Amino acid sequence: MTKSRCSWPKDDPIYLEYHDKEWGVPVYDDLELFEKLILDGSQAGLSWITILKRQANYRKAYDQFDPFKMANWTEVKIETLLEDSGIIRNRLKILAARQNAKSYLKLIEEKGSFSDFLWSFVNHNPITNYWESWDKTPAKTKESEKMSKELKSRGFQFVGPTICYAFMQAVGMVNDHITSCFRHSEIAKQY
Repeated sequence: MTKSRCSWPKDDPIYLEYHDKEWGVPVYDDLELFEKLILDGSQAGLSWITILKRQANYRKAYDQFDPFKMANWTEVKIETLLEDSGIIRNRLKILAARQNAKSYLKLIEEKGSFSDFLWSFVNHNPITNYWESWDKTPAKTKESEKMSKELKSRGFQFVGPTICYAFMQAVGMVNDHITSCFRHSEIAKQY
């Protein structure tokens, strides 16, 4: 028997795996959240599957998303990344990743936890939505607008409200699986 799912993964096996195992599952680890925010910023103007298929390449190219290493990327490293066909070779996005690593380290120094900071935008509790179809799902919300504004004020880049909302969906701050999707209730039961 075929399970009912959200419509966006279509029949792509990579997308289906991501939908069924990762998307919408709450993430609380600082470094995992940092990685996902960088990847969502890399997605800007592209489809998520484009980034998802390159995730392993990004991990290798971006020093396993080690913010200390990323914050200290030299111009030589930037040029090397611009030649790496395993990632999206966009200078602005690569420079933004370096800047975001610097901003992340400052935020950690000030707040102690990236996770606590990000989850504060949903009062530290996932929001469960009850959309009947994917086209009802918003592109941004007041929470993602607040997150975007605060991240930008701290020097983060490629963190507009739409990117922030996609990030919030991915890391389980919101459960936006449609109500007929088998993952909607599975995830809702976790909290």
